[in-house]
Amino acid sequence: MKSRLVASAAISALVLLGATGCTFITPQSTEVQYSASDGVNVSDSDGPIDVRNAFIVANEDGSVGNFVAAVVNPTTEKATLTMTIEGLDPFTVSVPAGKTVSFGADEEPLRIEDLDTMPGATIEIHFQSGDGAGTKTEVPVLDGALPYYADLVPSATKSTPTPEPVPSDTAAPAPSE
Repeated sequence: MKSRLVASAAISALVLLGATGCTFITPQSTEVQYSASDGVNVSDSDGPIDVRNAFIVANEDGSVGNFVAAVVNPTTEKATLTMTIEGLDPFTVSVPAGKTVSFGADEEPLRIEDLDTMPGATIEIHFQSGDGAGTKTEVPVLDGALPYYADLVPSATKSTPTPEPVPSDTAAPAPSE
């Protein structure tokens, strides 16, 4: 009887181990770091500034895009971030000490002329802050198909200021009949 009890316990232990043993050798998904959004996070270990949820919303033909991201400066001093896309002039952003600048939310997104990247692709951007060498990251290029990105789609041409209205201190002549 004792051997049956031991055999039953051994079989139960094997079944239990077989049913749960995969968790001992499989990586836990909660340990894998990823960007839980449409954009990417960029951290430069040599520089003071971090970039969160970076992406570009482009027009239909990919000729113009708006860079959207939160740029975080956790330091006690003002810092500058330079973003470079091959073939285009670099963008420079200053972030006050201890502040976050949210392009596309609190601030206007950064307009990128001559983007030449279709929505659905990625584009390599070099992010550099402080004295560090910086880091290159593939940033996704999105379209305005999702309702919350529709307002971020740039027009193909630069917007021009609305002309000032003509003062109405003089009456216009009446149309002739």
